[in-house]
Amino acid sequence: MPDRRVHRGPHPHDARLFGPDAWPTLRQAVRDLAWLLSHGYAEPSALKLVGDHFQLDQRQRTAIMRSACSDQCLAQRLGKQAPLDQLAGADLALDGYNVLTTVEAALAGGFLLLGRDGCLRDLAGIHGTWRKVQETVPAAELIGRFLAEPVRRAAAVLWYLDRPVSNSGRLKTLLRELAGREGWPWQVELVYSPDGLLAHCDLLVATADSEILNRCPRWVNLARELIAHCVLNARIIDLSGGVEESRP
Repeated sequence: MPDRRVHRGPHPHDARLFGPDAWPTLRQAVRDLAWLLSHGYAEPSALKLVGDHFQLDQRQRTAIMRSACSDQCLAQRLGKQAPLDQLAGADLALDGYNVLTTVEAALAGGFLLLGRDGCLRDLAGIHGTWRKVQETVPAAELIGRFLAEPVRRAAAVLWYLDRPVSNSGRLKTLLRELAGREGWPWQVELVYSPDGLLAHCDLLVATADSEILNRCPRWVNLARELIAHCVLNARIIDLSGGVEESRP
């Protein structure tokens, strides 16, 4: 069936699956999954164990998987996180779909998950095909204006998009035209494996992708900071367990 979405908003069942009544269960599930991961359990078996125990729907299982991480990964990620003001005068490598879809979801009223590591993650998913939605241009403009502020104005922003994802070329054209009109120092590249490239990148990396965060030298929490400043009505479900708020 063709993808006819015009928004990056919530799934029809999300109000029930992620409403306030579900929060205590989801938070406990994240804690339990994090404990299992911290004690050496493989993610698939740990997720099944926790999901079955709490009788979670598939979208809820995806949510706790994206929100949890082991204590070891948590310490590693937070130890490599750079404050956003370090962007000023630096070059930024941006995980294009990861950041853009999160901001799109925030603007569309989709649910965002605040995970243990302090990152915001959406539930929208790309699944091999990107489709422009009504929030795409506003989200890209919001990212551009946020990065153009003097306190965080990067010398260059390198957008990396997945070449195998359908319509990536269209998004590349959209971003380049927008940057040209606004005078933003953006480069947009289509690459076969943004994850592998960003995981070994010497630049500051903007992403909430767990595998990249585990491997890259330095990263900034761009999507969360942008949404906190610019999308005040974002629908955020706090599944962090309070861990990341205690970080100095």
